[in-house]
Amino acid sequence: MQSKAVLTQADVSKVLDAAQQEAERESWAITVAVTDDGGHLLALRRLDGAAPFTADVAANKARSAAMGRKETQVFEEMINGGRTAFLSAPMQALLSGGVPIIVDGQVVGAVGISGVKPDQDVQVAKAAISVL
Repeated sequence: MQSKAVLTQADVSKVLDAAQQEAERESWAITVAVTDDGGHLLALRRLDGAAPFTADVAANKARSAAMGRKETQVFEEMINGGRTAFLSAPMQALLSGGVPIIVDGQVVGAVGISGVKPDQDVQVAKAAISVL
């Protein structure tokens, strides 16, 4: 039997706070979502000024990163590279900004960011998970 780490509510709060700090430092209005390893939403924070649709996009980016076990940017690049059949995959928001949280080689959750340019979403997501 294997064992692995799981995200606690304290971990989730740290991720949300780190994402918010990075976004506010850059004056970006974003939404951050955190999921468990199965892609189930643990928390969502929409900063002042973030468009309402960013809540769904951020949650779906996090879900896709958790279930796909890789950054959603990889999926976006596959599709943009011509592998359009991947659009029929049972995941949504295959756009940059979803990053898995990996502890001891195991995905324990993911973070999704929506609200700014793709590289900026990734920047905030990586800053968020760096606190763990």
